[in-house]
Amino acid sequence: MTATLSPPAPKPVEPGAAPPAEERTSVSRWIPAVVVLALWIVVWVFTRGDDTLALPGTSRTDLHDRLTEFQNDLLAGRSTNPLMQFTNSIADALRSAVEWLQRMIVLPNFPRPVPEVGWLGVVAIATYVGLVVANWRIALLVAGSFLSFGVFGFWQDSLDLLIITGISVLLAVVIGIPLGVMIGTSQRANQVVTPFLDFMQTMPTFVYLLPIVLFFGIGPSAAVVSTLIYALPPLIRIAGFGIREVSATTVEATDSAGQTYWQRLRKVQLPMARKTIIVGLNQTTLAALSMATLAAFVNGPGLGKPVLAGLRINDVGTAFVPGALIVVMAVMLDRTTTAASERAEKVARGGGGDVRVRRGLLIGGGIATVVAVYLSRTYVSLAEFPTYSVGDSAASAVSDAVDWFTSTFGGATEWVKDLITNQFLNRTQALLADSPWWLAFVAITVLAYVFGGVRATISTIVCLAGIWYFDLWHDAMITLNMTLVATVLVMILALVFGVWMARDRRVDLGIRPLLDAGQTIPPFVYLIPVLALFGPSRFTAITAGIVYAAPAAIKLVADGVKAVSPTTIEAGRSTGQTTWQEITKVQLPMAKGSIVLATNQGLLYVLAMTVIGGLVGAGALGYDVVYGFARSEAWGKGLAAGITIVLLGVMLDRITRAAADMRRDDGPGSRRAFNVRLPIGPPR
Repeated sequence: MTATLSPPAPKPVEPGAAPPAEERTSVSRWIPAVVVLALWIVVWVFTRGDDTLALPGTSRTDLHDRLTEFQNDLLAGRSTNPLMQFTNSIADALRSAVEWLQRMIVLPNFPRPVPEVGWLGVVAIATYVGLVVANWRIALLVAGSFLSFGVFGFWQDSLDLLIITGISVLLAVVIGIPLGVMIGTSQRANQVVTPFLDFMQTMPTFVYLLPIVLFFGIGPSAAVVSTLIYALPPLIRIAGFGIREVSATTVEATDSAGQTYWQRLRKVQLPMARKTIIVGLNQTTLAALSMATLAAFVNGPGLGKPVLAGLRINDVGTAFVPGALIVVMAVMLDRTTTAASERAEKVARGGGGDVRVRRGLLIGGGIATVVAVYLSRTYVSLAEFPTYSVGDSAASAVSDAVDWFTSTFGGATEWVKDLITNQFLNRTQALLADSPWWLAFVAITVLAYVFGGVRATISTIVCLAGIWYFDLWHDAMITLNMTLVATVLVMILALVFGVWMARDRRVDLGIRPLLDAGQTIPPFVYLIPVLALFGPSRFTAITAGIVYAAPAAIKLVADGVKAVSPTTIEAGRSTGQTTWQEITKVQLPMAKGSIVLATNQGLLYVLAMTVIGGLVGAGALGYDVVYGFARSEAWGKGLAAGITIVLLGVMLDRITRAAADMRRDDGPGSRRAFNVRLPIGPPR
């Protein structure tokens, strides 16, 4: 959910007049920044290649080996360690729940040679749920989605992914709603919980997996726990926001009527925040699906496994079909929860259509569902999904298409890759990664002070010290370089398309649905088409990061520019401003808060994808994490890389957040947007 920015209307700027004070202040920040960069380059010329702390290939340091020994000691004492016993008991319970559901709907429940409920019954139940929570259109969408899982040959993997996602979302609701109520009704609780939520949403998805594997093992239990942790923050944050947004006048009226805290919460605040809470459920569901897909790295069941298998052997055709089904599942879940939100709002307002017709549909659908479940339990052909060759044919067709494309346009794609790599990536990487570590440390710290002030400087010093301590400084600078270059390209796209959308309603109506769909797709899936275009390289990871981050950044910029007061724009036009002056002197300065927020979100999105890009040749910290998964003796290096990624994310997040807070002239809307930032899924 993206808060609408409502900046105050400044006085129009006359052509040729001096810019306002806040614009001069903003410009003045770039002057010392340019000076710092110039000094950095001068010193770099004389010290290039010295003290870079580069760690060759798969080499490890003593610290990395000590972390591995720590893991080995924990595993060796798991039978006597109370914490390990506790986490193991949770893992056993989650594993049992997943296996029970698998025997119910997807695996043989011996001595029964088929699941308790066959494919026909599963499709019927899912369709009926769509009808109950939404409408008949959503029911048809659900039915078509489930049938596509089987027709393309991934019935079991698809249902396994839904099981992991469903259990995680259920647990997230049980845990998240009470916490959302707590932060929505208590300012003190909000101040305590919000930093933890910020930290959890700053951490890239990949980083969750290594420590979770240590305490919960691999397989379904690790998949559920990692998915639960990643999916919790959106629900907590949005539920709390919805409760806080309930009119103060309404709350005061209930207090004057003598209602208790629980009566006010149950009869007023929760009902009035219902739509917002369901939006939070939508965000949590999409986050859970995204993480459950990525849990294939820790042997989590689901569609992520065949996607990962295809990526590992650079076979786009193999990865395409399960990747496309993940998109189908994401769209199905997104549209279902969104429709449920809209229906809840209509019912609350006394709408919802003809009651008799809906009652008839529900009764008829319920009877049909019971019959379908009975038939699926009685006939083997209706219990096991028939085998089709559609998926294999589609994979072969995609592989052939990719081969044709690369042979036909390979020169063009290679030219683009070489241009970006040689002209941007290599040049900026030379400055960041080939500088002595102490030079980069000082320069980044000073830049943090210039753009973010004292708070950002303190956070930067702590994070950079941590990066240095974990002995992966050089890899961290390479990852930082890829993240910054990709973010610059994201913001160019965001400014161009965001302004275009804000100024032309037809463009907005045409592009926004594509951006919504783009935010629905789990990040793992973005690697597939980009890998087909550019092959395994760091440029592939950067391109995937740009495609993944651009939708959120474009919409934030568009919403911020669109929120500029029409009166202010008309006042500027009356002074004879050109279109370019109107955009650069009025709209963009007034949307500065949303632009900084878009930069913040772009950085975090790109960082997450750059790390996942370790699978497709991105190298640096992403590769270190993947290597730590693959080799037990390198677990410590993988953990150190994961912590380093977190430190990078926190540092970038704090600098951009502090930069936004320093622009208080942009009004309270931008600050609220920062406090409500939710970088997962499309806003509704």
